Amino acid sequence: MTHTDAGAELDPVHPVPIPPARAHGLSTAEVAERVARGEVNDVPVRSSRSLGEIVRANVFTRFNAIIGVLWLIMLFVAPVQDSLFGYVIIANTGIGVFQEWRAKKTLDSLAVIGESKPTVRRDGAAVAVSTSEIVLGDLIEIGPGDKVAVDGECVEADGLEIDESLLTGEADPVVKRPGDAVMSGSFVVAGGGAFEATKVGREAYAAQLAEEASRFTLVHSELRTGISTILKYVTWMMIPTAIGLVISQLVVKQHGFKDSIARTVGGIVPMVPEGLVLLTSVAFAIGVIRLGRKQCLVQELPAIEGLARVDTVCLDKTGTLTEGGMDVTELRPLGGADETYVRKVLGALGESDPRPNASLKAIIAAYPDSEEWRCVESLPFSSARKYSGASFSEGDGESSTWLLGAPDVLLGADDPALAETGRLNEQGLRVLLLARVAGELDDPEVAREAEATALVVLEQRLRPDAAETLRYFAEQDVHAKVISGDNAVSVGAVAGKLGLTGQVVDARQLPADQEEMAKSLDEATVFGRVTPQQKRDMVGALQSRGHTVAMTGDGVNDVLALKDADIGVSMGSGSEATRAVAQIVLLNNSFATLPSVVAEGRRVIGNITRVATLFLVKTVYSVLLAVLVVCWRVEYPFLPRHLTLLSTLTIGVPAFFLALAPNTERAQPHFVRRVMRYSIPGGVIAGAATFVTYLIARHYYTGKGSLGAETSAATLTLFLISMWVLAIIARPYTWWRITLVASMGAAFVVVLVVPWLQHFFALKLVGVTMPWVAVGISAVAGVLLEVVWRVVDRRVSV
Repeated sequence: MTHTDAGAELDPVHPVPIPPARAHGLSTAEVAERVARGEVNDVPVRSSRSLGEIVRANVFTRFNAIIGVLWLIMLFVAPVQDSLFGYVIIANTGIGVFQEWRAKKTLDSLAVIGESKPTVRRDGAAVAVSTSEIVLGDLIEIGPGDKVAVDGECVEADGLEIDESLLTGEADPVVKRPGDAVMSGSFVVAGGGAFEATKVGREAYAAQLAEEASRFTLVHSELRTGISTILKYVTWMMIPTAIGLVISQLVVKQHGFKDSIARTVGGIVPMVPEGLVLLTSVAFAIGVIRLGRKQCLVQELPAIEGLARVDTVCLDKTGTLTEGGMDVTELRPLGGADETYVRKVLGALGESDPRPNASLKAIIAAYPDSEEWRCVESLPFSSARKYSGASFSEGDGESSTWLLGAPDVLLGADDPALAETGRLNEQGLRVLLLARVAGELDDPEVAREAEATALVVLEQRLRPDAAETLRYFAEQDVHAKVISGDNAVSVGAVAGKLGLTGQVVDARQLPADQEEMAKSLDEATVFGRVTPQQKRDMVGALQSRGHTVAMTGDGVNDVLALKDADIGVSMGSGSEATRAVAQIVLLNNSFATLPSVVAEGRRVIGNITRVATLFLVKTVYSVLLAVLVVCWRVEYPFLPRHLTLLSTLTIGVPAFFLALAPNTERAQPHFVRRVMRYSIPGGVIAGAATFVTYLIARHYYTGKGSLGAETSAATLTLFLISMWVLAIIARPYTWWRITLVASMGAAFVVVLVVPWLQHFFALKLVGVTMPWVAVGISAVAGVLLEVVWRVVDRRVSV
């Protein structure tokens, strides 16, 4: 509340004039001095990793180190053909760096578009500057929904209430008065004012915390966590297997030291699923780029994955299902009130609030201010109170105090005006009550004796794309819950117009117990008169039932729920606070963009699950082959060039296309379990069948050059089985998937029939019998793969 006499700048609590220098802010010269001294808010608010961090993350990996050492060894002891795997790794790493750098550029450009511009007072005028341009001593103006950018001291307060729960855990908003400290990272929930920046840049500890909390991250993702777990297991399998392979090959070494080293390396390299991390990064990065083209800012990378796993989306009506603007369609005076007088009251109320919400903006547009009326005291709108108010001197010596807000909050349950309000709400109209009160605005019970004077009927503009988006979620088995602070009947009518049916509940009747609340949330679809704290509690209640919850919103009353939800989605035109805590910001303010985000997440998860299976089948058969070679004390059947060829044709190239393909399958939990259920039996079948062919070939071929013939037969078997795995992974078939699989098979045939390629890859099928034996063993292995895959499919789907 504040006294707002035009000529005086007074503290609302202690009527002491604010020093003019403070009230007018810094001068241009003072700003320049502070910039020269480095007293600038220079904490970089980054949306993504720097280029250096991207390069380090992609180059300096555990597996790159292993392969790098093996590559250097091969460069000295074997022909260049056996060193191809090293060049493949360089190419893969380069692709990963380039794609992630492209994603960074997209994110940074979108972050600039969506960046908040705090209002500072300089030379007595209010100007918008970027957060990094704030200097020590700046006078910063704040209002509802604004996020406090730096630490400071409150100078002016007009009913100023700040929520510091994200920093302190204190749930209730804190009323701020001149002299009180203001913390960066908190946000304004009601009223307005100004504060002087006392700590900027790295001195503002709370600002550093806020930056860390909202910074782009590549962690806390089930997909990435799962891949890290898999790689940990792979490392532990590799170490003893590789040691055994090294010892056995050096002991056997019937074909020379260098050849033994080459075959040892050939056994170790394919154990490393080096392309899996790369393809995950590339898939995420390309997802960011695709969504960026649709003006969707993904502030945390796993949000793409997270939204694909969502099974419940909580929608705030205003700004999500409806457009921000409203129109006054009717004014209904009550109790014989004079309509002309009521219009003056509404015009004065509109003028009394320097930061009007959407409802008040509609009233301002409909009713001009009466110049002779002067605001003496004001009470800003609060989502918790559901009303605002003001006291006026009417110019003729009369004074009056008025409240404007929710009829069912300001009036008793038996008031006849509520019946009329209910009929209007059933039509989807929003209704505000103008009521006269006799008490003081700072009295918590001021609304108790409210005298109903008029109903203001507002029409909300439905978003043209909202109905289609809700249908999409229904088709994808994602439950939509409309959670609004407005009247429940009105919200239910709006939801009904958009095709969303279900039970409508007044949130004031919801049980406080989390379990009981969760039960009510599962049964109903639309909730009205929800307080900000209730929104947060409702998200927690849904999560307690195992739901993955997304929350959309654009108002300051949505901040706490957005922060607690698994995925927070904010509109670009929403308050600065909501944009700061949300993982996804729809810069085009279009709710219809959400299906694109869901689809992108499903594409990433589904496709990475596919390609992870491909990579880990290779890891499993490589480890098994190495163990069998050690146990049988024979030469390892492959040189590095053979497995480079097989990996490229059956994994590398196909995986790249499969990882970026469209995929609408609903995301499934337990990534590691699902991948290992397929890859372990697939790898065991491939490794066992290949080794059987190798042993038969060792008995079939004798004499000089027999090892080369044995290797070629084993390579043919492994290629055919790997192609069968690829054919299974590529399902369901489309023309391009069939073309992809067929072209990989054709490429291998070319290697077998072109002489110089035969020589380059040391592959030449000798005779007719053994190649056909290899084909027969591959066919049996393929049938086993089909059986195992179907059994696993049934168990996974149960």
